[in-house]
Amino acid sequence: MTITGKSTASLEKIKRPIEQELKEFDRYFREAMRSKVGLIDLIARYIVRQKGKRVRPILVFLSAKACGTVSESTFRGATLVEILHTATLVHDDVVDDAETRRGLASINAVWKNKIAVLMGDYLLARGLLLSVERDDYYFLSSTSHAVKRMSEGELLQIQKSRRLDMDEETYLRIISDKTASLFSTCTDIGCASVTQDETRRAVMKEFGENVGMAFQIRDDLLDYLGRKSIIGKPTGIDVKEKKLTLPLIHSLRQADRKDARRALRIVKNGAKQKEIEWIASLVREAGGIAYAKEKAEQYARQACSNLLAIPDSPAKVALLQFVDFVTERES
Repeated sequence: MTITGKSTASLEKIKRPIEQELKEFDRYFREAMRSKVGLIDLIARYIVRQKGKRVRPILVFLSAKACGTVSESTFRGATLVEILHTATLVHDDVVDDAETRRGLASINAVWKNKIAVLMGDYLLARGLLLSVERDDYYFLSSTSHAVKRMSEGELLQIQKSRRLDMDEETYLRIISDKTASLFSTCTDIGCASVTQDETRRAVMKEFGENVGMAFQIRDDLLDYLGRKSIIGKPTGIDVKEKKLTLPLIHSLRQADRKDARRALRIVKNGAKQKEIEWIASLVREAGGIAYAKEKAEQYARQACSNLLAIPDSPAKVALLQFVDFVTERES
């Protein structure tokens, strides 16, 4: 059953109210990435080839259209968040020693870590300059806070992964900072690009936070369901990386103490495939999957409630469909 009572929408259907804007956005994004330095321009063109789902620009444009009329400012905001998101992915691949990104070799795999780190730095600077050059200081403030939260969340997760002492409250704080912060920035910026109404901006910002929480819980859940996750991670990767996510955190509280200790020992020592399968089975039997599903749906319902304050429109319908897309998608 879907959150909104509608059938689950595909991303293509969700994008319909902003199809033209997304076509124009691709040009803005390419132009913003350009550099007179040959190597930077070469890598930038390679990044453009790694075109993802454009989830964050979609949220910017839909939020703008739900609150007003898309403007030049909206395009700058969408470009800013996508460049910053891309920069974080480049840096993440270095930290994780990842070899692929969206079906292509990662930047660090092709050009090595030093160049990848510097390219990520360039993208961060380029994105922030987009705001400075056009006096979009509200955008600059919103995204700077998001980048700060994302860094704090990542470092807290690393700290907790080393100690393996993650509880649910800390987990929710981490995913709020790592994932929901940028979703919140997208909906905030989208609204701010078309209206000065602070109440409406606050509503859209909260909507983004809630849908971002649902997005990440669902993605963490898919790691235990034997499928590839929304962002393309192979199943079991969280356990291999010693990350305790909500399905396992809840299951460790509910399971027999002996099984809980065994699970933590496996995670600590580096899980093999059969051990991952055993942990996945433990999570199912201890109710971790059902619990995580319900938690994601709680945030999704809160996100839908946020939109009650927004006038009806095709863009609002698409945002509600996006909530279903996040909570129901299985790949």
